[in-house]
Amino acid sequence: MSATIKQLRAFVVVARSRSLAQASAQLHSSQPALSIAIRNLEEATGGPLFSRDGRQLVLTPEGREFLVRAEQLLNSWDQSLDAIQQRFRLERGQLRLAVIPAFALNRVPSLLADFHQKFPQINIVLEDVVMERVVEAVQEGRAELGISFRPDELGGMEFVPFERDRFIAVVPEEHILAEKKTIRWRDLATHPFISMNRGSAVRRWTDTALDQCGQAAQYICEANQLSTIGQLVRAGLGISAVPSLCEAQMREYGLICLPLTAPAVMQEVGALFKSRGNLSAPASAFLELLTGQ
Repeated sequence: MSATIKQLRAFVVVARSRSLAQASAQLHSSQPALSIAIRNLEEATGGPLFSRDGRQLVLTPEGREFLVRAEQLLNSWDQSLDAIQQRFRLERGQLRLAVIPAFALNRVPSLLADFHQKFPQINIVLEDVVMERVVEAVQEGRAELGISFRPDELGGMEFVPFERDRFIAVVPEEHILAEKKTIRWRDLATHPFISMNRGSAVRRWTDTALDQCGQAAQYICEANQLSTIGQLVRAGLGISAVPSLCEAQMREYGLICLPLTAPAVMQEVGALFKSRGNLSAPASAFLELLTGQ
């Protein structure tokens, strides 16, 4: 027979009060039920923990030694229970995110500010990396939640979209295309073009759109970050196409942002995670903030 937390708590209260009547009042339990709990605990420990001295209950030598350990066990149990309850109440814990740079720079600051205002005790760890590294971070457990465009392969993970992004053209203010209301992909292909690095999802989508318009692009430079592309366009090296997530950032660089057509390149942006049932309370709360659900 194994001892239970309820039996240990009954034992400690009886040991301190030395009275079944007082202990039953403190525990809101009947004396017969309390007697049964003590008897079952004594069966589990293998011997008597109390003896009677007149009308009082007195601890046996074994009972005195066990009282110290029982109180230690109860304190540890109470602390552990309080700690896990704090996590579920979002009074402690950690939120681990992996986010594509475009979203991390342009959307995440305000989202995390809202989250921190609601849950100020939650520690936040943010890894802003390219889409392929976001997927790896979630798969390897470095991040509970990833925010990225929808990957080509989910690899058993879940993806919950919360918005659609449309590619835009970015050109300097003085560029000949800056006066247009919209730009076709074939228009971009007739000018020096700055692209994302080969192997990235953004580069694949860009290449596909340029192929569909039937015009070979004049690639002049590649970069690993969309922010770098913006700075290169600002310097007059060429023009480019980027996700509309970057529009505010590109406008801050003084660039003209224009809708791209023929074809319109649309991509879903969403949250990536292993499974909803395995998300911690902080991750579930942030997912709710992202999706509005």
